[in-house]
Amino acid sequence: MSDTFKALLLTESDDGVTAAVTDLTTDDLPEGNVTVAVEYSTLNYKDGMVVNGNIGRLARKFPHVPGIDFAGTVEASDDARYKPGDKVVLTGWRVGEMFWGGYAQKARVNADWLVPLPAGLSPRHAMTVGTAGLTAMLCIQALEDHGMKPGDGPVLVTGAAGGVGSVAVAILANLGYEVAGSTGRPEQADYLKDLGATQIVPREALAEPTKKPLEGETWAGCVDTVAGTVLARTMGQMKYGASIACCGLASGPKLDTTVVPLLLRGVNLLGIDSVMQPYDNRLRAWNRIVDVLPMEKLDAMAETCGLGDLPAKAKDILAGQVRGRLVVDVNA
Repeated sequence: MSDTFKALLLTESDDGVTAAVTDLTTDDLPEGNVTVAVEYSTLNYKDGMVVNGNIGRLARKFPHVPGIDFAGTVEASDDARYKPGDKVVLTGWRVGEMFWGGYAQKARVNADWLVPLPAGLSPRHAMTVGTAGLTAMLCIQALEDHGMKPGDGPVLVTGAAGGVGSVAVAILANLGYEVAGSTGRPEQADYLKDLGATQIVPREALAEPTKKPLEGETWAGCVDTVAGTVLARTMGQMKYGASIACCGLASGPKLDTTVVPLLLRGVNLLGIDSVMQPYDNRLRAWNRIVDVLPMEKLDAMAETCGLGDLPAKAKDILAGQVRGRLVVDVNA
């Protein structure tokens, strides 16, 4: 008899996509060579799109289990790299979109998509980091690989109160950087200062278009989660030779600007993808997170919910009403 477990299952009909917590069996799981007992997942912006009516048609086949990341314990494995009892974490690889994801008590996936859970990091902490935190670490690694170092000047984090932004602020501050957090939610100023931001930049200060291709040299680096006009303005404010790690498009995908900052100030615009990152770079990022992200800061930015809370929380994250990280306890 197959084991029964609970999952947030999406179904599609003529009336649209609906989500409900449902009992499934292991026979329902898709093909894969590793079965994981999921302990925690998270709610990311992309998850909000899928759960809240499958905006953008990110999920293509139904029924579907969303959730683009998870952490848990291997139950069964046909791959020599993993054995029952191993702790693992998964982010990206279109899991939760093309493939069933982490909003379930069990998942079956390709072993190539997994990373061993680093020593010193619990499954809950791993999902407090989650895809958003991994993306933040990838951004910071890219900026440092391009020469950014503490003492160069303030580093700007846009969308600072969100998932990526919160982790980026905490890591940068812990590494000794002077951090400026930009947010459209002024009520989050104290939260950002507690994470380590020394300066709060109102989003409206960057959201107004300008015809000037260059402004005063202000930022020694930037983690940008917003794009749009905010990114365009930020490009013109970067110090000579500084870099921007661009990893989000909360303001939309359009970028209306010029190449002048790139040509006259040597500004580097670095695209950061967390979905298809090679294994070695993922492992490098996860292992560094253990060393540079203070766990007390991580706990302060986290809220926990259960599977049944996700439809409502999905609306909240799309409306910009989720602060920090929302951890999903699939066994709650």
